[in-house]
Amino acid sequence: MIYRNYIKRIIDFALSLIVLILLSPILLGVAIFVRIKLGRPIIFKQKRPGLYEKSFIMFKFRTMTAERDENGELLPDCMRLTKFGRFLRSTSLDELPELWNIVRGDMSIVGPRPLLIQYLPLYNEHQKRRHEVRPGLSGLAQVNGRNTISWEEKFDLDVQYVDNVSFIYDCKIILLTIKKVFKKEGISSYTSATMEPFNGASRERVGL
Repeated sequence: MIYRNYIKRIIDFALSLIVLILLSPILLGVAIFVRIKLGRPIIFKQKRPGLYEKSFIMFKFRTMTAERDENGELLPDCMRLTKFGRFLRSTSLDELPELWNIVRGDMSIVGPRPLLIQYLPLYNEHQKRRHEVRPGLSGLAQVNGRNTISWEEKFDLDVQYVDNVSFIYDCKIILLTIKKVFKKEGISSYTSATMEPFNGASRERVGL
């Protein structure tokens, strides 16, 4: 509990600040390319639920265009995700601005990925436990299939992490994350450019 409640946050702050400084030239370069290829805004900002479901603004590099149909509705992700955007996602370069979220204390280096605010009412009691820790830049679900596994599997892995937070566990997940980034695995689901929306816990898991 000492690691989870105190040491983990100190490590998160120190490491993310160091990495943010060291990678600042890369961050600047990506920002310039995003501006040239996708226009403004360079940074994608969105409210996400954090520790104990408290919302925060998450920062990412923009990877999609803002193209809309004749009714003014955004086109599907697969139509707005450009080749450049796919490159950013496959290399996880789009995630780098989240280092600032970690410095601020919104996120952790390792933890369940922060999902959409609108999913909160859809979780069952088991799935809600993913918010007992800070959301992470990477997590157990990301190194075990990422977007190619089902929502139920993903949430089970999130809760498994919550129940087993430790320094060794975090180090293992970080090393596996680096491996996954280089192998470019699990970026998209088998049926979507990103991940299918979550429509609620299955009846079996809710207990209906």
